[in-house]
Amino acid sequence: MKKITAQSVYNFLEEVLQAFLRVARFGARLLRRMSPQALLAAALLLAFIVAILPLALVLFVVFMVLKVMVGASFIQGRRDPHFKDIN
Repeated sequence: MKKITAQSVYNFLEEVLQAFLRVARFGARLLRRMSPQALLAAALLLAFIVAILPLALVLFVVFMVLKVMVGASFIQGRRDPHFKDIN
């Protein structure tokens, strides 16, 4: 196993920075080439992905848990208390 040195950490951070800068340059070039309509569509799609979709998933889970809890309480109340298991 290689020993971690300050130089290896510096090299790693420099590589991460270079990769981030490449992605940022690519994104900037992409935004420059896009029409205003395409920018609006991309912004709306990003807003949907970041805000609306997680909210919908959380509400779905909350209502499913609520449904299971209410269903379990009604099922427990409907059981016949005089029923005996035959075993």
